[in-house]
Amino acid sequence: MAIPRFWREIPSRYNLIGTKCGSCGKVDFPPREICPDCGRKSLGKMHSFRLSGKGSLVTFAVVHDAPAQLEMQKPYVVGIFEMDEGVRLTSQLISVEPGDVKIGMRVQAVFRKLGQQGEAGVIHYGYKFRPSL
Repeated sequence: MAIPRFWREIPSRYNLIGTKCGSCGKVDFPPREICPDCGRKSLGKMHSFRLSGKGSLVTFAVVHDAPAQLEMQKPYVVGIFEMDEGVRLTSQLISVEPGDVKIGMRVQAVFRKLGQQGEAGVIHYGYKFRPSL
């Protein structure tokens, strides 16, 4: 099934889009209206910013049991990832065996199916991470 064009062309759909403060340069994800560092000085100065998708693993947990509706292969790894731009994201680490996961390993964001909803089969996509090649 092809993904409708209007869905594919939404800039934030397949990109990690955050914001960058025009006053202090702080990058945030998800996007913010006001910088948490500058506060009022940032009003009207927040700009869309595309993250590179590259970073490293800060910490992780191996999950051995998950709700059935998640359709996850068990065990799986969930981690906190620090992007090269300084923001931290929480997500699943894929394409690696749990025993091979190491703190500090380089990773790359990828977009994958997160789940499917209802009889219409609405598919939800989001970001996960895999080891950098």
